[in-house]
Amino acid sequence: MAKLVAQNHPALHQIAEEVAVDDITTPKIQKIIKDMTSVLKNCPRGVAIAAPQIGVPLRIFEVYENTTDKTDQERRIPDMVVINPRIVKVSKKKEEKEEGCLSIPKLYGKTFRHTKVTLRGYDENGIEFERGASGYLAHIFQHETDHLDGVLYVEHAHETWEADENYERA
Repeated sequence: MAKLVAQNHPALHQIAEEVAVDDITTPKIQKIIKDMTSVLKNCPRGVAIAAPQIGVPLRIFEVYENTTDKTDQERRIPDMVVINPRIVKVSKKKEEKEEGCLSIPKLYGKTFRHTKVTLRGYDENGIEFERGASGYLAHIFQHETDHLDGVLYVEHAHETWEADENYERA
């Protein structure tokens, strides 16, 4: 069974490899996606996970709507798998965002993120797509893409702090 890897795991500090488009629908890649889903669904506060977070250095991330308040429109996000993602457009405007990471439990920080991005990649069926995002989803796209580039948010956070399991993000 797949598990989250710790902050010092090598897969979290290297540039992940692209998945060959012809391999996306293979049992190997589909199993990695299934493992990511399983790990993410067992993280009560998790909303997204990148393959390196389970020790697999491939360019795959997954977003899972795992919010407790389904009426909070800012936090509503679509379930999606993104393979070989590339952020192809960003807004000039950035905002300070509070950030956490499944691989660095109990540590939070403040970073600056673009308010809008456009992402291009492939879904779990090998279909190429492009998707614009703003707000929370744009933030997630940037955080997960950083994972695939071997960057953890704490490397560019301008403030970090420890919090217990009852901590509620802003």
